[in-house]
Amino acid sequence: MRAAAAPIALLATMCVQPLRAAQPEPAPPPTITVETPHFTLKLVEPSQTVAALLPRGADGFDFTPGDRLAQRWHDGYYHLGDLDLRLRTGDGAWQGYSTALHRGPVKALPASGNVLAAADLGPTLPPNIPLQVTRTWMLSDGELALRFTLKNTSDKPVEIGGLGIPMIFNNDMTGRTLDQSHEKCSFYDPYIGEDAGYLQVTRLNGHGPALLVLPDGRTPFEAYRPILDVHGQNAREGQHAPRAPELFHDLTPRGITFEGFYDWMVASRAWQENEWKHAQPWNAATSITLQPRESRVFGVRFVLSDSIPDIEKTLIGHGRPVAVGVPGYILPTNLDAHLFLNYREPVQSMTVEPKGAIAIHAVGRTPGGWRDYRVQGMAWGRARLTIRYRDGLVQTIAYRVIKPEDQTVADLGHFLTTKQWFTETADPFHRSPSAISYDRQANAWVTQDSRVWIAGLSDEAGADSWLALAMKEYGDPDSAEVAKLEQFVDGVLWGRLQYSDGAEKYGVRKSLFYYQPDQFPPGFYRSDQNWTTWTSWNQKASEAVDRSFDYPHVASAYWALYRLSRNHPGLVTHHPWQWYLNQACETALAMTRFAPYYSRFGQMEGDVYVYILDDLKNEGMTEQAAQLEAAMRKRAGRWRAEKYPFASEMPWDSTGQEEVYAWTKYFHYDDKAEVTIAAILGYDPTIPSWGYNGSARRYWDFIFGGKVRRLERQLHHYGSGINAVPLLGEYREHPGDLYLLRVGYGGTMGELSNIDQDGFASAAFHAFPDMLAFDPYSGDYGSGFWGFAANTGTYVADDSALGWLCFGGNLQQRGHTLRIQPLDAFRSRLYVAPAGLWITLDAGRLREAVFDEDSGEISLTFDAATQDTPAARVRIARPANLPGVGEYRPSGSLRLERGAYTIPLHAQPVTVHLRPEHFTRGGSS
Repeated sequence: MRAAAAPIALLATMCVQPLRAAQPEPAPPPTITVETPHFTLKLVEPSQTVAALLPRGADGFDFTPGDRLAQRWHDGYYHLGDLDLRLRTGDGAWQGYSTALHRGPVKALPASGNVLAAADLGPTLPPNIPLQVTRTWMLSDGELALRFTLKNTSDKPVEIGGLGIPMIFNNDMTGRTLDQSHEKCSFYDPYIGEDAGYLQVTRLNGHGPALLVLPDGRTPFEAYRPILDVHGQNAREGQHAPRAPELFHDLTPRGITFEGFYDWMVASRAWQENEWKHAQPWNAATSITLQPRESRVFGVRFVLSDSIPDIEKTLIGHGRPVAVGVPGYILPTNLDAHLFLNYREPVQSMTVEPKGAIAIHAVGRTPGGWRDYRVQGMAWGRARLTIRYRDGLVQTIAYRVIKPEDQTVADLGHFLTTKQWFTETADPFHRSPSAISYDRQANAWVTQDSRVWIAGLSDEAGADSWLALAMKEYGDPDSAEVAKLEQFVDGVLWGRLQYSDGAEKYGVRKSLFYYQPDQFPPGFYRSDQNWTTWTSWNQKASEAVDRSFDYPHVASAYWALYRLSRNHPGLVTHHPWQWYLNQACETALAMTRFAPYYSRFGQMEGDVYVYILDDLKNEGMTEQAAQLEAAMRKRAGRWRAEKYPFASEMPWDSTGQEEVYAWTKYFHYDDKAEVTIAAILGYDPTIPSWGYNGSARRYWDFIFGGKVRRLERQLHHYGSGINAVPLLGEYREHPGDLYLLRVGYGGTMGELSNIDQDGFASAAFHAFPDMLAFDPYSGDYGSGFWGFAANTGTYVADDSALGWLCFGGNLQQRGHTLRIQPLDAFRSRLYVAPAGLWITLDAGRLREAVFDEDSGEISLTFDAATQDTPAARVRIARPANLPGVGEYRPSGSLRLERGAYTIPLHAQPVTVHLRPEHFTRGGSS
């Protein structure tokens, strides 16, 4: 969710001002420069921590915040090369130590051969530490490596319950313009996979090279600890008084422009027993015991990948184990998923926790030599697969098991129209009837919150429950639920949330709920809320219509009902289809009139405007189509002129790219569409973990839409769903790029992971290790489900290394015939990559598809007719336009209307055959 207009606009302005502009520029420290085959490494001379890490051939790009070294090289600021420890002897209390807390000049040690620099870190650690810590920068097999040697200098065993290697890279965008951030900054995400773990550091612009931090020797990636800022200093909304360094904290203020740094935790028992004791960890917490005079070495290596999609190829080239899950790591229980493993050593054992949560069976080898395992989810919830290889290396993979997709989505619709259905007719804010925000912890409606939009049915965190309902009905209509959606539109949306007359007709309010205590008796507003901040809009502020981000939700609700009315006779009863399509169009145009400042930016769910425009054209509503297209061309023209067209009310954002891609593709501004895809890949990873796979970067919306309010990496926030829309769209044009499909499908499925066993959908998953749980608020989930509803489908691909793959369904191969069983939530979309064919249904359900590899023929079998769906409506597109593949047409005489073939359905399933004009196998290569 995006925050309120005026205060955040001010914040965005503040965030591009120079740091401490009124202060004299501090002097940088002396540095030493070391050249390696792949990097220019600069070290701060007194500390031997990293001053800069510049990959060769990248025009001076620095993975670290080296340009701020002058401000950051003092006590309390972390750098690459620091070390965090928690130790104890016997049963004593854990004691904390950090080389970043108070810096004394380290004792340099002789360096020769492969050793680039070495130091005894004793002078920068307290004198009572029972370990001698030596740090070495060296070349290991030609790669830059950082090693720490820990030696027990006491006469008692020392237990290391916390060993963290700080990962300090340049993700601080404060004081930078959007262009500067894309050129200078990076994001990084972890594979918390024990010995197989790694960290990937990717540039904001998505360009190569990408940096991989790998274990050097046995340095497991057990946990990922956030390095928080100093207490009381957690947002850059103004100047802060100087603060003293604190153990395990960094003095750099965290905020919307800086997520913070992290520790690669080799051992985490001391944290799991204390700060993290209420959380279910990704991996079992361990500690390391050093006997008197015993030494252990831990370290990491720094490796470059030419590009982000080449990360796995680079890992394989460096002898690291690689896992690829298809369709990912979120497992509907009726789906036959696959896990492909690539490592030089054979698998010795596999263990699942909880026992029986997933079933895994070896299948054999793929065409490219990968080990293939069939994986099936058995018990709902999180599961950990532990793989032990013959050489002792341990790899863990985090899975999440869910119900079948159609049941998960049905549960969502039921929950929204029962538990979340607000029916207080005496409500003074006129919010009844509606799917209102929900608190799963309290199992209650959120009727009051000091962030008034949450209880006000607008903005993302207020509108997204009814938005999720609209998009659920769009793809999986239930007559009783559709009736409630219509009641909401006529009783709350039109005429209350959206003005139905006057000068602001079609304008969308910022909130129905507001804070105006002089209108209500004492004690009306909750006493446990802070009503003194800008988030507590009064009535006048709540009635403003200048937030463009509120309009796509409303347009989507109208558009969904238009589609239902047009394609399912008798299902929608309150208005004819023309009324809903007109409302959708007028809402889109109203956004550009009433919210001109913010409508300059890409909107989340902005693709809906493309869909509305297409339907206006299909319906012959040429005048309205021309108006809408002209308004959108003006917006896209602005993006065409910008180097990185992702401006927002925030200094940096990951939600506008979806619509920017849609319109730049529509108007053939292909260069900007390519820039957009690259940027998305810069913040949207594929990692062997259900939480991180396809999880687009977002870290501030718990403050604006969650119950647990804090800056934190959010897993499967709505950014996952909406960023998957352009990724899968790009894949359909380039079916040979399996990476796009994997990331996009991971983001799409991520939105189903937020739905619990009863159908409640959470805003996002808290990634910090003290929680590792879904937020109790429904918050801004619906925008992500919008992306799911716009994307969900079954994809069939043939990969040279992995063989035939199916995302969203089950696949059987007999000779050259493929039998496809769609199992995605809607069963209304099918992409066959070897033909570059995109089949979508406006109405009807796919029961089965059969693809003949030799002829290219595709047979589609549809479910039987229902009362609301007497006919299927099928659209056939070839977005890839592959050489060797001709136009597809259905057999028989079918009526073509509004761009779709109408197929009468009967009491039994109906089959239609699609045949190409000509077909050559391998057309997708």
